[in-house]
Amino acid sequence: MMADALLADLTTELPNAVRLQRLVHTLHQHFRCGAVVLLRLDEDSLRPLAAVGLVQEALGRRFVVAQHPRLAAILSQREPTWFEPDSRLPDPYDGLLDEHIGEPLPVHDCMGVSLYVEGKLWGALTLDALHAGTFGDDARCDLQRYTLVIEAAVRVIRLEHENRGLRLARSDVMEAALDHGDGEILGQSDVIRELLRELQVVADSELPVLLLGETGVGKELFARWLHRHSRRRNKPLVHVNCAALPESLAESELFGHVKGAFSGATADRPGRFDAANGGTLLLDEVGELPLTVQAKLLRTLQNGEIQRLGADKPRQVDVRIIAATNRNLRESVRDGHFRADLYHRLSVYPAPIPPLRERGNDVLILAGHFLELNRARLGLRSMRLSPASERALLGYAWPGNVRELEHVVSRAALRLLSRGASRSEILTLEPDLLDLDSHSAGMQPTQLAQEPMPTEEVMPLRQSVDAAQRQAIVRALEASGENWAQAARLLDVDSSNLHKLARRLKLK
Repeated sequence: MMADALLADLTTELPNAVRLQRLVHTLHQHFRCGAVVLLRLDEDSLRPLAAVGLVQEALGRRFVVAQHPRLAAILSQREPTWFEPDSRLPDPYDGLLDEHIGEPLPVHDCMGVSLYVEGKLWGALTLDALHAGTFGDDARCDLQRYTLVIEAAVRVIRLEHENRGLRLARSDVMEAALDHGDGEILGQSDVIRELLRELQVVADSELPVLLLGETGVGKELFARWLHRHSRRRNKPLVHVNCAALPESLAESELFGHVKGAFSGATADRPGRFDAANGGTLLLDEVGELPLTVQAKLLRTLQNGEIQRLGADKPRQVDVRIIAATNRNLRESVRDGHFRADLYHRLSVYPAPIPPLRERGNDVLILAGHFLELNRARLGLRSMRLSPASERALLGYAWPGNVRELEHVVSRAALRLLSRGASRSEILTLEPDLLDLDSHSAGMQPTQLAQEPMPTEEVMPLRQSVDAAQRQAIVRALEASGENWAQAARLLDVDSSNLHKLARRLKLK
């Protein structure tokens, strides 16, 4: 019965994410267990690709195999591995099961199997049950029998990547995209999926790309993703922070200089364009470039030539430009701070990076990633978010975006330890540790209303209303001890309407 369902999915055209999620759901129903997780091996870590029964932030975690003996045991052999209910090996999902949030797992069964594709170790499948005896001999034989079908599903995904790569005439890049998780972009929101689909196409071109977005959205990460998925991925990616270039040295840094070009130039020195020759040059904070340098940069974009400071002849370079800025360059052009012709050259393909507040539940996946990093860094058994903390993260506007989220999680972990929390226990981060409202603490509503808001922080009206509604619901739940009916009374709304609103706002 289960084999038929799995085989049916293999012959049906489905998005890869849907195919994997249907796979774990089918296994979950067949084995009648608490959690099923499909994990992909990336170098020394396993990362969940699809899961049933785990909290959502678990999808952002990366489990370093050497730090998790159960996962290491599963990967060490080809046959399914079963762990005794009283096994003393720590469970990687302690505190992450949806039904037992923040609690040590009760006596339970656990088994898993390593997965291979074309003879190479690809990842693992794990199954957890809350009741001892769930995985008897028959269940283990079933897992052994269905392993080939599970591996076939993985091969189908691999083939789909390769076929798409052939259509784009670069299957090797697509293979790299599947196999390497370095600098991966975490998130499953529609806006991120759509953006990556666009960037997948533009990465193959030689067009300049202008990455736009607020501070902290990860523009450099997207630039690295573009380079890694381009034909130039085996060539250098050179990063230049234009805001850190002194005006007097900017030209020399970018284009180089020859001996004697100025006082102190005791030898020829290549510039960043020379270093990036054949590859990609990332001009971060490009809006900060001095006007004099902008003119020379325009010449390079037009002719593929650079001229070192003090040199008589230009030099040819082959460099792709990716620029990034949090400024509104149209306004800079209007105000005379940025050349219009350079702006049009750089913005052949503008790519706005969405702020974190528009990415829905991605905030929980990213939080899970930072939780696992801090768990390993601080030597903790397990660390997770309470349900109230999840709602607080979802209801916050994140003016500092992903960078701010990383700092919030790191500070909360340190605060928890400073209060005497034990590293050997499952630690839960509550909203007070996140301290998301500290920026407005002590200010009266009238003060907040009178405080001018910087233009770049103004949100569209619908987003502002949604943020205010999220905050109101979160506070009502905190005041009512997480009782939704009581929260509805505090907010003076119908209980069913509150549940519908909470689902729309992704608080449920």
